[in-house]
Amino acid sequence: MSDTTTAVQNDSWPKMILTGAQMLFVAFGALVLVPLLTGLDPSVALFTAGAGTLVFHAVTRQSVPVFLASSFAFIAPIQGSIASFGVSATLGGLMAAGLVYVVISQVVRFKGTAWLHRLLPPVVVGPVIMVIGLALAPVAVSMATGENSDNIDYGSAIFLSMTSLLITLVLAVFGRGLLRLVPIMGGIISGYVLALIMGLVDFSPVTSSSWLSLPGFTAPSFHWAAILFMIPVAIAPAVEHIGDMVAIGSVTRKNYLEKPGLHRTLLGDGLATTLAALFGGPPNTTYSEVTGAVTLTRAFNPMYMIIAAIIAILLAFIGKLGALLQTIPGPVMGGIMTLLFGSIAVVGMNTLVRAGQSLTAPRNLVVVSLILVFGIGGMQFGGGQFTLQGVSLAAIVGIVLNLALPRAQEDE
Repeated sequence: MSDTTTAVQNDSWPKMILTGAQMLFVAFGALVLVPLLTGLDPSVALFTAGAGTLVFHAVTRQSVPVFLASSFAFIAPIQGSIASFGVSATLGGLMAAGLVYVVISQVVRFKGTAWLHRLLPPVVVGPVIMVIGLALAPVAVSMATGENSDNIDYGSAIFLSMTSLLITLVLAVFGRGLLRLVPIMGGIISGYVLALIMGLVDFSPVTSSSWLSLPGFTAPSFHWAAILFMIPVAIAPAVEHIGDMVAIGSVTRKNYLEKPGLHRTLLGDGLATTLAALFGGPPNTTYSEVTGAVTLTRAFNPMYMIIAAIIAILLAFIGKLGALLQTIPGPVMGGIMTLLFGSIAVVGMNTLVRAGQSLTAPRNLVVVSLILVFGIGGMQFGGGQFTLQGVSLAAIVGIVLNLALPRAQEDE
């Protein structure tokens, strides 16, 4: 008898539904933040998070207690791609990025993971993650200062954004128990309540929407420029996926890299991302917030995540919920973004630090410097449908330099 079956028999259904709902609550703030920041539909993101989680658990045979939802690593690339190519073409690029996961999973299945670490060492992955976080930092600042808000003046925007940011910081640093797992949601709710008091929330989208409605599904289209722009972005989250599996395995004391196997978890993640883009949602990834909740509650049964996924799908069809999420003022989200983009950059910095390699060594200095300057500075090669710029250019430059430059003797 499987562990999942035994757990289902030991838990009552009311307890399982309540625990599953709690897991979704922990993920909810980050889940809807990505579509709100990128201009995608939050109701679609709820649907694709639930559907993607179900796909993941089907591929991994309900063996890993994780919930998949909107990936932060893709926020800046999605914003840049939508500005350059439009929503539909961006979704086509995201589908291609999901297929990169699928390809990597099959290579891992037959070749193991050693090639992945050779191709993408920390000296490449670290600065690429930093570029993902910093490339569109000005967008966060413009939202925080109210540049994109017609009905909010500069002073009100700064007050809203910095209050939301402060509450998020306090919860992240000083919060205890469940509160520490939901700092983003706490910051958004606090900023939203403050905006209500200041009379800056427009409820007309909520009153005009129906209670039950189909999410705003959007079909992808395929353009080479958008695909080339987005494919390299999948590299960093694919490498990060290994860390996520190790992290949840350390909590449950199981080796998920062996069973169900890294190739299965990567395949599940890739198919979930491809499915999400097919319907118009952001790419999916395993959520560290939910891993934290699993650690806190000792809820190791993957069935909890399946229940959370089903609840997410049901919530996606409540039209007024999606409309309510879109009434959150821009400066509130901008305050959160200033922390979010910076924290992504810090993850990349930490990747470099943990590698323990000297960044002033000539080889490493060249690789890291060119990735950062090309990725953040706006360098681009080509034109039209075959333009390489931003994260995609930074990743390719890093990979090529890492393979071409001779290694120092101590690195061999």
